[in-house]
Amino acid sequence: MEYFDPLSIIIISLGAFILPLLANKIKIPGLVLEIAYGLIIGPVLGLVTSSEFISGMATLGFFLLMFLSGFEIELEIFEEKGLKQLIPPLAIFLGTILLSLFIVNFLGYDLFLALVLSTTSVGIVVPILRTDEKIKTVYGQLIFLTALIADFLTLLIATIYASVVRTESLGLKNLNVVLYFIVILMILRILRRTAWWYPEQFKRLFDENDPEELGIRSSLALMLSMVGLSVLFDVEPILGAFLAGTVFALVFPNRGSLETSLKGFSYGFLIPIFFINVGLNYDIEILTNSTFYKEVFFLLVLAISVKVIPAFLMAFFNISLRDIIAGGFLLSARFSLIIAMAEIGVELGLLNQKVESEIIFLAALTATFAPIGYRFFSIKR
Repeated sequence: MEYFDPLSIIIISLGAFILPLLANKIKIPGLVLEIAYGLIIGPVLGLVTSSEFISGMATLGFFLLMFLSGFEIELEIFEEKGLKQLIPPLAIFLGTILLSLFIVNFLGYDLFLALVLSTTSVGIVVPILRTDEKIKTVYGQLIFLTALIADFLTLLIATIYASVVRTESLGLKNLNVVLYFIVILMILRILRRTAWWYPEQFKRLFDENDPEELGIRSSLALMLSMVGLSVLFDVEPILGAFLAGTVFALVFPNRGSLETSLKGFSYGFLIPIFFINVGLNYDIEILTNSTFYKEVFFLLVLAISVKVIPAFLMAFFNISLRDIIAGGFLLSARFSLIIAMAEIGVELGLLNQKVESEIIFLAALTATFAPIGYRFFSIKR
């Protein structure tokens, strides 16, 4: 594998710049176009191959994606709402998990696929609820909290599941996961105490005029350190990146311009490279098989069903039938996390490459059509 190909970098860089403009014009999520672009310039035209350099940048982009996803998990929301307020979204998520387990077990797939189907994309859910000015309503909060819980718990359960699969048992051998979370809690406690006692020293992290960008440096240091810790404890690295974002958000709930800078730095270049690289490594031959599309359609029906059916629990809050179905469709939007879960499944030998390709295709479909389904049912006629 060639380490550095200047032509490949030029083609990928131009794509990362142009694709968001095109996505905005044709009203398709940029992430979908980025995967399609990688597929075209790679397997289809053979202009670019995934080198060590591109793979390295894509991996960093993936970690940044999970780190910023961790920013969305604000536990203060759960503390403010109280346990009673969390029961409905937890019940909806539990319904999704149980229904997924039943269907997957009935069809003879590995149970890990149930976790894959239970994921949701908070990154898609939140912007749409904000655009429709429903994020602060009872309806919007139900969907928002359900998506948050789905993101956090599916990744957590997947980590425990992976540990059990690796050790082939559940017992003392899985103490690494427990110890890892103890270390994370200690880091959280130390950072919170330090920030409390020395607030002046931490102000520089959020100074947008800081010439040395200490805020971005500290964010990346925390993320990479926790990714390194996860490797040491034999825990999924993406969980380390995700928890690093959560820890940072808990210690510094008001991140101001730092979050904007991080998102600009990440979504502006490195995260698009991750999705383009997904397309570069896609198995194009599978797209010539008609059975592939039938199986993807079948997975799409399952992916929507396991979200829409449990969403009917919203009826207890006097939410209309149309809004319930719309909420179920919005919760069926998936992207980054479902791709991450698919990669974990392949790494553990629980899913094969064919199923991973189907899941990536499914992610693109749900990211595109779930918001359309939400708006179709939520528009009052």
